Amino acid sequence: MIKYLGSKRNLVPVLGELFERSGARTALDLFTGTTRVAQEFCRRGGFVHANDTASYAYVFAQTYVETRPEDVDPDELGEALERLAALPDRTGYLTETFCEQARYFQPHNGRRLDAIRAGIDEWYAESPLRPLLLTSLVEAADRVDSTVGLQMAYLKDWSARSHQPLRLRPPQLVPGTGQAYQRDAAELLPDLPRVDFAYLDPPYNQHRYFTNYHVWETLVRGDAPEHYGKACKRTDARDAGTKSAWNSKRTMPEEFARVLEGVNADVTVVSFSNEGFVPLPELVEMASVRGEVRVLDYEYDRYIGARLGIYSPQGVKVGTVSHTRNVEHVLVCGAADRVLAMTEGLAA
Repeated sequence: MIKYLGSKRNLVPVLGELFERSGARTALDLFTGTTRVAQEFCRRGGFVHANDTASYAYVFAQTYVETRPEDVDPDELGEALERLAALPDRTGYLTETFCEQARYFQPHNGRRLDAIRAGIDEWYAESPLRPLLLTSLVEAADRVDSTVGLQMAYLKDWSARSHQPLRLRPPQLVPGTGQAYQRDAAELLPDLPRVDFAYLDPPYNQHRYFTNYHVWETLVRGDAPEHYGKACKRTDARDAGTKSAWNSKRTMPEEFARVLEGVNADVTVVSFSNEGFVPLPELVEMASVRGEVRVLDYEYDRYIGARLGIYSPQGVKVGTVSHTRNVEHVLVCGAADRVLAMTEGLAA
């Protein structure tokens, strides 16, 4: 999977165990991101509804949640990837914007990105392989980028991996299946069937995924937006329509309460950082609308970008970070006896 702020890689075993202990067969991953958690629910036999507003996340969900491995001909997928990889270099928007005006990728890989992205639209626009090919392209780009994971900035000097050639690989599909959505969370909920298990991992502070991962958004959309600043962020990032109530300390709690109220599930599990807008006591009070609440806490290293220090636009170190560890709260909510059975003996 790609490098991603808020990735639940370390929590996946815990969340998968909670899903299995609950006896659930259906699940909702309302803010799915890279689909890492949704994939785990699929592996454990669940039918998963996976949702996110980001275009790249929707493509990941189409690939890893909606696509059944048995429906994909590996030879056909391999031939498509080889055909795209054989395209001649092309200098287009991606090279000019993200390699020359900015430095997210080296130009030799930017030319591959331009060629392959155009090839996907030309040959596979209506093909069921399209989301798999786009997923392969984003994952390939992530392996040769020159960032610490976020796309608000790029490294001053080229990363070691950026010198490597971009190579397409088939996505590693997981067993099981589900359904992908690209909707506002609160607006989607009334249209969903009741599920056994709902997982909520909402945005929790001012950092916007739309700007943190604007390169992936542009790569998947295949558009050529006007941009601004050294990071070449999309100008539509300034539009009100791309801003979210989740990224405002004033509006986030109300939006979260609305979503918690609207969830239609037997068991609801929430993960939330201690760096979020809502402190734990208030979070527990909000979550009590879902029934009994038990909290499991897990401490991890903070994201690498938070451990490198604070730099001026000129690259001069001007400060240090205040802490290098954070706590992830996992709130398990539902009927008291079920919550106890799910959480008993789990290390926290």
